[in-house]
Amino acid sequence: MKFEVGDEIIVLHTNEEGKVVEIINDKMVMIEVRGVKFPCYIDQIDFPYFKRFTEKKLQKKKEKKFVDNIPKEKSKSAEARVSEGVWLSLLPKFTIDEFGDEVVELFKLHLVNKTGRGYKFIYRQLFFGEPDFELNNEVIAFHDFYLNDISFPNFNDNPSFDFEFSLITPDKTKADFFETSLKIRPKQLFQRIEEMRQTNEPTINYKLFEVYPDKTIEKKPPLSVRAANEYAVYEAKKAREHLEQPRSVIDLHMEKLTDDWQHMSNFEILTMQLKEFEKWYDLAVAHHLPNFTVIHGVGSGKLRDEIHEILKTKKEVKYFINQYDHRFGYGATEIFFAP
Repeated sequence: MKFEVGDEIIVLHTNEEGKVVEIINDKMVMIEVRGVKFPCYIDQIDFPYFKRFTEKKLQKKKEKKFVDNIPKEKSKSAEARVSEGVWLSLLPKFTIDEFGDEVVELFKLHLVNKTGRGYKFIYRQLFFGEPDFELNNEVIAFHDFYLNDISFPNFNDNPSFDFEFSLITPDKTKADFFETSLKIRPKQLFQRIEEMRQTNEPTINYKLFEVYPDKTIEKKPPLSVRAANEYAVYEAKKAREHLEQPRSVIDLHMEKLTDDWQHMSNFEILTMQLKEFEKWYDLAVAHHLPNFTVIHGVGSGKLRDEIHEILKTKKEVKYFINQYDHRFGYGATEIFFAP
């Protein structure tokens, strides 16, 4: 191996200096340039000694500069980085099989932020729709963040990658959060690997979004005096008087919701249960209940998991627990609201 971890290097294409921080394989290394780490082929870098040697010679031959000959300083805007969105980057790690062929062993996944904003993110990696890995963290502007490793054979398990982004520095003109999801098919990934080899690129990249979205403002058309008179107008303090009374406990077993449920599909059942949950949850919030219990049963755990995922996104929820209760066993979740 020409390079070792810690060696100083120069990137031939950009003439920038950095250092080797990780040996990936006999053809690739991970380098760090100005605080940013990225993979690079060995033939794209070299030792910086020749550059430094030639620079010293050129400095000796430099002529005296006069005030009139001093070039104007470049404006900072010309050096500003260009925003290129946020990407999911797959860095393949190669190995040699028993036949002497170079094959992909695994992929290192990175979240690459090529924008001028920093983001908080929730990352979920799933196989066949079932969560396998989850991570909450932040990625600052023009930096990348290592997520996790996935072996190449595991891409046959229909992986998907869910992201929820929010701004580190709040902006009232921007959306409170932004969700996006990516599914990678094995056949598509194999094609991308072949393209990567042909173009001599070190990574496979998928764009998650170009620009963080603006906040959606609901525009309501102005009402005429006649039309306005047809609507009931309530004082905000008295709005709860016109709402259905809340419940502190709601049972989502289908026999409690409808008599005609046995012919329904699992999807239809789950949809009805979640709709019922949302209804009574909203009423509990509107009436400022201190806590609210939802009975979801044990079963396969699908309804419980869906409700827990919804609760994680609700700003009114202080915390929730799913522990043994003598009334419901483990089949209920108690939700506590922030004061």
